Amino acid sequence: MQLYKAAYCAENSVYIWEQTSWPSLTWDEGSLAAPLAAARHEQGKLLGKMEAVGFDLREEAMLQTLTQDVVKTSEIEGENLDTQQVRSSIARRLGIDIGALPPVDRNVEGIVDVMLDATGKYQEPVTADRLFAWHGALFPTGRSGLSKISVGDWRDDASGPMQVISGAYGRERIHFSAPPAYRVPGEMAGFLDWLNAPSETDPVIKAAVAHFWFVTIHPFEDGNGRIARAIADLALARSEGTPHRYYSMSAQIQKERKAYYDLLEKTQKGDLNITPWILWFLASLRHAIQEAETTVANVLAKARFWDRAAQFALNERQIKMLNRLLDGFEGKLTSSKWAKIADCSQDTAGRDIAALVDLGLLRRGEGGGRNTHYEICLAGS
Repeated sequence: MQLYKAAYCAENSVYIWEQTSWPSLTWDEGSLAAPLAAARHEQGKLLGKMEAVGFDLREEAMLQTLTQDVVKTSEIEGENLDTQQVRSSIARRLGIDIGALPPVDRNVEGIVDVMLDATGKYQEPVTADRLFAWHGALFPTGRSGLSKISVGDWRDDASGPMQVISGAYGRERIHFSAPPAYRVPGEMAGFLDWLNAPSETDPVIKAAVAHFWFVTIHPFEDGNGRIARAIADLALARSEGTPHRYYSMSAQIQKERKAYYDLLEKTQKGDLNITPWILWFLASLRHAIQEAETTVANVLAKARFWDRAAQFALNERQIKMLNRLLDGFEGKLTSSKWAKIADCSQDTAGRDIAALVDLGLLRRGEGGGRNTHYEICLAGS
């Protein structure tokens, strides 16, 4: 698309969708050329690096990335999921053996289903029915919190217009009002036709536009942000020609959550030229890929650790707890926490820990007495 300024803006229009040329979104290709090339270069570098490691390490990197993506896309909406449940759910679906799998809540299973369907079946068309299935998976009880909502269908305006609001009761601030419900079926038909059609637009640019366009229509009563990010992940998988995910856009967006919402609001109240939004998306993509270096380093460190530990006869409790530490244990590991998680006595926990310290696989952290805790001892650390 070529850059042009909308020739018409209705006198009383506030939002981008109210303009007569909506949804003919535009951007300045000249301004995007260099950032797009840089993002594409980062994509290629990461994929090349992952091809150079073994299958098991790629599998572990993908498990870590998908776990992070699911947890962070929910955090953006204020929902905190149990990381171990998410990891367990993804591992089971991907056929990855991570030992004993804890029970998983239905809401965790739902968002995992959505993310894996989006990226694993990225080549399949995105249809209304597919989006309805995603929406139903996000809200398996038909409720958002305590409120009953319409699930697996476009929203209606029975309870009033769809608005994004903040602030205490009586002092609310309206950040955005979505198109009225009667327009949603037509708006979504146009969006899905564009998303699925072959295009000369670079697929990474298409991911940025798709994210913005969908969340501006806001077609569901709830869950629009999570589904918008799933659509963007699907479009990014298309841009790379692979379902394998090694970086998390949702984790990066969570880091920049305020900027994300501020720019969304500004763009939704602007004209049809969304160049600033796409520039932000490209910068976030580059940062997400660069952050993936940490994931790759962690996976390699974990592999080296288990190569070293393979010479020792460890019991199931020790293997389980070492894996928990390697996967990012929250807080400090004490003998009482070991006993509780491993379901053993305090004496057994103490013996397990002492043996690992003697083997050089664990070390005592700084502090003593009641503050005694233990840390994983990676090679060279």
